[in-house]
Amino acid sequence: MYRHSVLKSLCKEEDLILRELARDFVDQEIMPVRERIDDDEHHAIVKELLQGLANLGFIRAIFPERHGGSDIRSAVTLGLPLEEIARGDSGIAVALACTLWPFMPAVWANNDAVLDHFGPIFCGDELRIGCFNMTEPGGSSGGGGCDIENPGMQGRKIRTTAKLDGEHWVLNGQKIWASNSGIADAYLMVCTTDASQGDEGIALIYVPGDAEGLSFGNFERKAGMAADRNTTTYLENVRVPKEYRVSGPGDDARYFHANLAVGRLASAAMSVGNAQGAFETVLDFTGDRVVGKPGKPIRHHSIAAAMIADMAIGIETARMTYLTGAYRFDHPKEYGAAYSLEQLSYASIAKVYGADVAVMVTNRAMELMGSYGYVRECHLEKYWRDCKIIQLWLGGAQLGRFDVCRAYYDLPL
Repeated sequence: MYRHSVLKSLCKEEDLILRELARDFVDQEIMPVRERIDDDEHHAIVKELLQGLANLGFIRAIFPERHGGSDIRSAVTLGLPLEEIARGDSGIAVALACTLWPFMPAVWANNDAVLDHFGPIFCGDELRIGCFNMTEPGGSSGGGGCDIENPGMQGRKIRTTAKLDGEHWVLNGQKIWASNSGIADAYLMVCTTDASQGDEGIALIYVPGDAEGLSFGNFERKAGMAADRNTTTYLENVRVPKEYRVSGPGDDARYFHANLAVGRLASAAMSVGNAQGAFETVLDFTGDRVVGKPGKPIRHHSIAAAMIADMAIGIETARMTYLTGAYRFDHPKEYGAAYSLEQLSYASIAKVYGADVAVMVTNRAMELMGSYGYVRECHLEKYWRDCKIIQLWLGGAQLGRFDVCRAYYDLPL
């Protein structure tokens, strides 16, 4: 079968090696069990798969070498294996990505206090999980995900507070929907020291998973993404050392905005991986199943071939879009600082387009497979269920489109 390509001019040899490592793991470890993940009530399969990825070095990828990490900073390098893992299971890819995601600001800020504490823990042999906690319950007072992730709001809708008390930050508030919440060993909380100060009030603060005053609700029951755990997080007078703040006023906002761009690029990569898995599934099915007269495979009929062509066009262009965005992110001198509106705009293009492609591909694949696509044994329905949420998270498809526009003109709130 044709295996997907990448634009090698954007990649280094080691990037392709990591992609192959992830691809082999998906084929050997994830594919045989992926249809059991949704029924894995105690998360045993998920933990085993994540432990396998940890054993391969993916959990420690971004941590400094002094702690046993690989010190990987490249969005291209991280995006390629993430796409492959999502081809196996998007939820596993999310759990992995959201373990790395919260520590990127500490790496960028060279926060030794955070890295020296959490680095040895996350680079050890035992599986550790991370969580980046942004979204808050909505309501008349604000605080919903779209407002917090909207750079135009400048953090004014954040309601989780951080107050300095001597040598400690004291955190109070409530968060929802964060991936890995309730099971993580470390959390990065998006807080405010003073919401009226806008970006100057944004504070990114790390909280150990066993911190006193940190508690959780029940896990959400969702249509898909079973491997991605979400719950409500409560912070009641949670105290952490003041050194656990990423940096300081202004800088934390810039690191937050840069992390949003990273999240959208990762979402695009996972969308492409999900679409690729669905595409390979339907390509096999339509090649094996014979219909009509004179009795030829489904994919040899012109209407089916046209649908398959549209799917392939979408996947290949979405892949090049996210890789181009990742390359731009890796070269801030040429394309703008990681936190710039230009970087967020292109990352949003990649995310919006990639997610739309994944929804289109899984829908058309379902049409080509008919009732077979709707049963669990045929793999496709899981891709179909899993990919929709990627279109909705990080502020949703509409906020993503607003953020695309911000690089081109001054868009009112």
